[in-house]
Amino acid sequence: MNHTGNINHHEVLRARVALLGSGTMPGRHQVAAYRTLAEVSPLAYLPLLAKALYEYSLAEFAHRPEIALALRAEGVAAARRMCGLEAGWEDVLVTALGHYGEQLALMGREDELRAVDEEIARGGK
Repeated sequence: MNHTGNINHHEVLRARVALLGSGTMPGRHQVAAYRTLAEVSPLAYLPLLAKALYEYSLAEFAHRPEIALALRAEGVAAARRMCGLEAGWEDVLVTALGHYGEQLALMGREDELRAVDEEIARGGK
C-alpha cells in the first residue's frame, strides 16, 4: 500500500529547501522540517529529528520544563520508531533516553527516571 497520498509534497519540498539554505536555521523551523521529512524518509531523518528536538528543548525551553520534557519525549518516540524500522540504532535511542532522563531528574520525577535508567541499562531494549 502506498501512503504517498497522505504526504503534502509541497511541504516536503519546502522542508528540504529550508534545510539546504545557507546560514543557521531557528530550532523550531529545523524541528518542523525534520518532522515533515521523517514521514517520507524515516531512516534518514528520524535520528536527526531526535537530536534537533533535544537541542530545541535546551535552547528555547530550559525555563519551561514541561515543554522541554514533551520535546524530549518526542525525541525518544522518534528514536524508538527508528529502532523499529532498522536494527542497530539503539545508540540513538539510548542517547534520547539519556536526554529525557536528564529532564526528569531536573524536574524531580524520580520514579519515571528509574524506569528510564533501567531501559538505558538494557541498551534501549
